[in-house]
Amino acid sequence: MDLAAPPSQPLSDALRLRHHLHIAGEWTESTADDVIEVENPSTGVPIGQVPAGTPADVDRAVAAARAAFPGWSAAAPAERSAHLDRLHTALAARADDLARTIAVELGAPLKLATRVQVGLPLIVLRDHVALAARQEAEEAIGNSLVVHEPIGVVGAITPWNYPLHQVMAKLAPALAAGCTVVLKPSELTPLTAYLLFDAVAEAGLPPGVLNLVPGTGPVVGEALAGHPDVDLVSFTGSTATGGRIMRLAADRIARVALELGGKSANVILPDADLATAVKVGVGNALMNSGQTCTAWTRMLVHRDRYAEALDLIASAVAGYRLGDPFDPATRLGPLVSAAQAERVRGHVDRALVDGARLVTGGPDAPVPAQGHFVAPTVFADVHPDSALAQEEVFGPVLAVIPFADTDEAVAIANNSRYGLAGAVWSTDTDAALAVARRMRTGAVDINGAPFNPLAPFGGYKQSGLGRELGVHGLAEFCELKAIQR
Repeated sequence: MDLAAPPSQPLSDALRLRHHLHIAGEWTESTADDVIEVENPSTGVPIGQVPAGTPADVDRAVAAARAAFPGWSAAAPAERSAHLDRLHTALAARADDLARTIAVELGAPLKLATRVQVGLPLIVLRDHVALAARQEAEEAIGNSLVVHEPIGVVGAITPWNYPLHQVMAKLAPALAAGCTVVLKPSELTPLTAYLLFDAVAEAGLPPGVLNLVPGTGPVVGEALAGHPDVDLVSFTGSTATGGRIMRLAADRIARVALELGGKSANVILPDADLATAVKVGVGNALMNSGQTCTAWTRMLVHRDRYAEALDLIASAVAGYRLGDPFDPATRLGPLVSAAQAERVRGHVDRALVDGARLVTGGPDAPVPAQGHFVAPTVFADVHPDSALAQEEVFGPVLAVIPFADTDEAVAIANNSRYGLAGAVWSTDTDAALAVARRMRTGAVDINGAPFNPLAPFGGYKQSGLGRELGVHGLAEFCELKAIQR
């Protein structure tokens, strides 16, 4: 592990000074007296402000979305596709500003911010330009005409770890389906959403189709989740908050789509290319400073290759440099906030108390003096039932667990209340596929297969309800009506 100099890349005043909401196609004043300070986690220094929205602001935004719904839902698929295409063009023109903004307000290294944080949502939006154009609105089943109709007004509540992608994974299919949307971005990374809405304004989406209300979860999030005129709440975040949203929506029997936590297992079978499996596995676990719900944070290695794997892991982690997101040599930025960094340190301390063996990193490892940095940390001999193996850390911490045979590996992998993602490595692809089929999780990558943004994304168990992306994600925003003839 290496350390870089502290960052020194400010945002322009145009990006920092955001004092309005976007409702009914216009920038408008909030009813709030308070503001939310946005911080650069690499330095701990405030970089901007956004309004701390209110329930009254939510009421205005939902009313605008409700008013826009009849026209937008009735628009031809080709018309909605054309609007999304213009939005893609406007957003792509802002790719550099978006990446720099994410690097500053999240702390993501600029290379990651450019390729993943901005590159992936642009791909997702482009996919939905095509999906919107060819959306099947009806089908014949016997004597029934089954009609796919947009569900209505969507409340989208999104997290801070991928502040553009997590927004786009909701907005693109909702708009393609014919829904209208009120967005509440995370209060930790709201500036990215403002750049998105600059693109929305330029693209000329009809007024009220897409609305922005920043604010905190307990105020704006709860007002949106419990609003009587919101037909579907789409949320990405913690399992605990997902449960709270379900309870708020239950009072009016509203639909929810939840993408929640994960504790994904990376199963390395004894015949695997160990060097590649470890290199890719470490990279996946540490990507975005470990602040990724799909991160493979449990590495399962056969006992015969366990010592070799630990040496390879330590060597791989040593190449991850902490520091300035704008330094090309930086591979790990800070955690998003002081509270998040303290939470992750608490997991590290507890793992030591529970008897896990520290391989590298830990509480005494050096980190930059400024910012909310946590050293990449690896523990060996982690008990499958321990807190480190069961709880989502959401930081750069990897648990390595040995197994004796394939059945034990599958049992350990499935020993989790989560089921979001996972991986299997083997030179025998049939054996790897057999293990993947036995894993109770929404996605499994075999031998480092690339992410597919058209495949359904979502989890089993407490990792959520419903799916995002592709045709399955689009279906989440539709109702079905059967008309018998």
